[in-house]
Amino acid sequence: MKKFARILLMLTCVFVLTACGSEKAPSELQQSKESMARSRADQVVKLTAALVDSENVDQMLEDYNNVELGDLFASTFVQYYGDNSFMCDGKAVNGALTSFQTGMDSMKSITEFGTPTSVVDDDTIIVTIPLAGENGNGSVELIFTNDIYLQMISCTLNLDQTKGQLMTKAALNTLLGMGTVFVVLILISFIISAFNLIPKIQASFAPKKAEIAPVPEPEPAAPVVEEEDLSDDMELVAVIAAAIATYEGTSVEGFRVRSIRRANTKSWKKA
Repeated sequence: MKKFARILLMLTCVFVLTACGSEKAPSELQQSKESMARSRADQVVKLTAALVDSENVDQMLEDYNNVELGDLFASTFVQYYGDNSFMCDGKAVNGALTSFQTGMDSMKSITEFGTPTSVVDDDTIIVTIPLAGENGNGSVELIFTNDIYLQMISCTLNLDQTKGQLMTKAALNTLLGMGTVFVVLILISFIISAFNLIPKIQASFAPKKAEIAPVPEPEPAAPVVEEEDLSDDMELVAVIAAAIATYEGTSVEGFRVRSIRRANTKSWKKA
């Protein structure tokens, strides 16, 4: 059992070592293309810096389109270095001249060209060259096609930012963000405060209602006094008959009471 475990462990180690060493070394052709790309990148950078120093780049960019810029740069490259196989894209030349003009305005003059380094990225070869200037440093990134033509398809000068520049940029971004937040909050507060004005505005545009005259309250009707028939009250009839006979000075026999009505006492009070 122990022997089997040892054999299994040895096989595992062999497989691991094989996997680690499976990465193929670049072929001689690939190494040759990378070496040529680094050499051409160094020449392109120096030629572009010289053109920016001596020529009116703004006038060149205005007078020539991208195709003409590519042809002009290729012919100039052949005159400087005698390499008739050099190929470049006009858009790449435009980007190189524009970025070098902006970068060299900040760096002033270039004091040192660094050693080119290359990396293969599928169908392209990326070459990076560090630069040193009077007022700062930078680096140029050039991209070539990974074929026998090695056409330059991109060239850009990028400035290296110092810590002070990075801090300043971060502070500006912070102030801009905080300012934007405060402006939005102030705007929201104005919108909320405007909600109180909406009912007043609606009331001003709403049609005015006609004033309704108050309806006078009806006067209470006089209570109807029901007449009470008292002729059936014999005792009352006898008393009234005696009073009338006494008042008239006659006897009760000559009177006959047909009905008795209650008199209105209010008229008595007025009298």
